[in-house]
Amino acid sequence: MAAASVFTDEVAQSISIGEAQHAVAAGTLEASAITPLGDVLTGRHKGRQSASEITLFDGTGVGLQDLAVAAMAVTRARERGMGTTVAV
Repeated sequence: MAAASVFTDEVAQSISIGEAQHAVAAGTLEASAITPLGDVLTGRHKGRQSASEITLFDGTGVGLQDLAVAAMAVTRARERGMGTTVAV
């Protein structure tokens, strides 16, 4: 992890329950070096800078973000006439 650019859905969770917790505890990764994925999506961080850059995503499971992604996937599928509606 020390050689990679680390991205996460939630930094606090990443350093407490995610895979990054081990690198932070060992002192090989600073919590401040972990980039929230939202910063990439909003343009505050450029994301991957080159083809040789190693990137890691430490997803810890933020339910609200999962729902937002799922809603967007459904919207895109409907726009393309894809998917199957299932009666509940």
